[in-house]
Formats: sequence, C-alpha cells, structure tokens
Amino acid sequence: MKKIFYSLLSLILSLSAFSQGNNHKLEPSKFEGLAMTPPMGWNSWNTFATDINEDLVKQTADIIVASGMKDAGYTYIVLDDGWMTRERDENGNLVPDPKKFPGGMKTLIDYVHSKGLKFGLYNCAGTKTCAGYPGTRGYEYQDARFYAALGIDFLKYDWCNTEGITAKEAYTTMSNALKTAGRPILFSLCEWGDNQPWEWAEPLGNMWRISGDIYPCFDCEFKHPENWSSWGFMKIIDMRKGIRKYSGPDHWNDFDMMEVGNEMNDTEDKSHFSMWCMVASPLIAGNDFRKMSKETLNILTNKGMIAINQDKLGIQGFRYNDNNGLETWVKPLENGDWAVAFLNRSEEEKTIDFNWKDHSIKDEEFNKQTSFNTSTYDIQDVWNNKKAGNTKKAYKSKIAPHDIVVLRLTKKLK
Repeated sequence: MKKIFYSLLSLILSLSAFSQGNNHKLEPSKFEGLAMTPPMGWNSWNTFATDINEDLVKQTADIIVASGMKDAGYTYIVLDDGWMTRERDENGNLVPDPKKFPGGMKTLIDYVHSKGLKFGLYNCAGTKTCAGYPGTRGYEYQDARFYAALGIDFLKYDWCNTEGITAKEAYTTMSNALKTAGRPILFSLCEWGDNQPWEWAEPLGNMWRISGDIYPCFDCEFKHPENWSSWGFMKIIDMRKGIRKYSGPDHWNDFDMMEVGNEMNDTEDKSHFSMWCMVASPLIAGNDFRKMSKETLNILTNKGMIAINQDKLGIQGFRYNDNNGLETWVKPLENGDWAVAFLNRSEEEKTIDFNWKDHSIKDEEFNKQTSFNTSTYDIQDVWNNKKAGNTKKAYKSKIAPHDIVVLRLTKKLK
C-alpha cells in the first residue's frame, strides 16, 4: 500500500512540476554576435518560389564562389518555402522532399559548407507555411533539434496561418528552441512589421522584416488576387517611420530580399542596391545567378557600396531632405566618414547643385553631426569609383529619372 501511495505521490509531484514548467515565463535568448554587420547571401523565393531542388543550390553555390560574390561578402544560401514534403513523418519530423533533394538535405548542406558558405532553411510560426507546407506551431523544439542536427546556419521564420497566437510569444518560443538545440543559428524573423518587431525582437533574433513582400519595381504597389500587396522597393523604404533607432549590429531592420536582376532596368537596380546599403539592410540577393548579366553582377559586388552597408558602426541612414523629388540621404560611417546619396524619384532629369557650406548634418538618434563650414571632406564618387573634389566647392551633376549618385565623404587631412 505504501508503495502505491508513494508512486501516486511521485506522479502528482511530477505532473505539478510539469504544469509549473509550462507556466514558467521563458526569458528571450538568441545566439549573440552572428550578424555584427548586415548578413549577405541569397534566397530562393523571389525567383523560384517553391520550384527548388539540389541542383539549383549546388549551381548557386558554385557561382557565388566563381563569380567573386563570396569574396564580396555573400555568405548565406537560404532555401525558402517548399523544401519539405506536405506532411510530417509518423514521428512528427519534417521531411526534406526526396524528389527535390534526392541526395539528402544533410549531404547538400555539407556541399555548401565545403565551398566555405553557410546554409539556411525556412519555416513558419503557424500551423502551415505560406505555401501550405507543415508549419512549426507546436513543434518548435523538435524542429530546432532537427535544424541543429542538419547543421544549418540560418533560419527564416515566417508568419502565415498564425491565428490565435501572438507574434512576440511565438518568436520567443522559437528563439529559445534554437538556443536550447545548441547550434548557433542566425534567426531571421519574417513577421512583416505588423506587430512592430523592432520594439521587442532584439533579444530574440538577429534581423526582422519590416514589411510585406517586395516586388520588382521602383515605387509601385502590386495587388494580389488574394487581397494582399507586394511593394516596390521605394514603397518599403517609405513604409515605416521612426524605426532606424532600433537597428544596429546584431539586430537589423530587414527591408526584404533584393530584386536586383529581376525585371527592373539597370538604373533602378543600382538605386535599389544603393538604398539597401544606405539603410543598412541585410543584402540577400533574390535573382537567378545562372542567368545573371555582367551589369547585375557588377551592381551586387560594388565594393564601395558594400563597404557602406557593412560599416561597423551599423547606423541606418536617413532622408536629409527632399527637393521636389530629388532626395538627399545621409549615413554616418566609422572614422568620421559620411555617405551621401542623391536619389531622383521623379520621372524627369534633375540637376544636383549641393552647396556643402549651406548644410550642417545632425543625426540626433546616434549623436553624429558635421558642419561643412568648419570641416572639409574629400569626395569619392562610389559608383564611378573616382575622386570628385572636396566639400569646399558645391557638388553639381545631372541625374536621370530613378537614378542615384552616392558619395563617400572622408575628412580632409590638414
């Protein structure tokens, strides 16, 4: 009888402890230091959607290395939605699609790693992914262990089919699951900005989306039949106000994967890439590298622009002024340098006539400022890779519609 009593008591205590564990508030925790500058890489979604396979991944990895993109900083290859079968197995595990990945996902990941690159996968906080594959809701710790065992380095975590759960709690659970699994995995929150992740996500992840999906156009809204919209890159730039203070090393505002090389012209691609660099967004390409033009490759690997994006201060740039569609953007850089961009958002040619001595730039969010009356800077034209005088003289140039001029200012030595 005593034996039965103590067995029942032990069971009650165990159940009580389990209940208390479920009610315990988990403290958010991420792997620190995985993204001290904005992550750079490639994601499959913009061009391929769910039409992905191991040959595409291997070819993309080979091109990243052979083209010089790896040397330029592109590190991650991320497979988006559609990499798994439509159902979990009998043990509740995710199953990489054997038709798309006949050699096995682990072998493919090892191949990417053998190239000196990193590998990422996609899932979703809801019951289903956005394309209808198994979501992670209720399987967070099981899936995190699976990702760690595969050896992935990056998880993009979407927000479809999430009725009845809150964003902060859902992303906290997945963040803790990744930390518990033990492998350092960069956590990319793809919550679309609906629940203001910039206000709460820094302890959880390394980057967070601030908008819905991008669309390959300069400044349009593309309305889908299902009653949602994708956005041109300048629409995304304009979408959120007052969020730049939340972005910085290891906690980035993510303006979405890039559409460089997808349907826009080279001028617009150049402006798109420049603006992503100016606002310190992760640089995740979304085009088909196998069909990439020389012009697209040159845009994506421009050393001067990448240096602005990867600047160690990690400060997101901001719009300094707008003169009838000719916008001036500025970004503080390390060692007292500044990036200044002139963007023509209009449909007609504009004339830049910027008299430096008429301007004093002040970034109150990050306590950075300069006056061109008291300091002189040498000017480097980033896209043309040539010197452009200094700030003692006004900068003058013609600029075509949708084009951009980016200058790097370096304080002149006395």
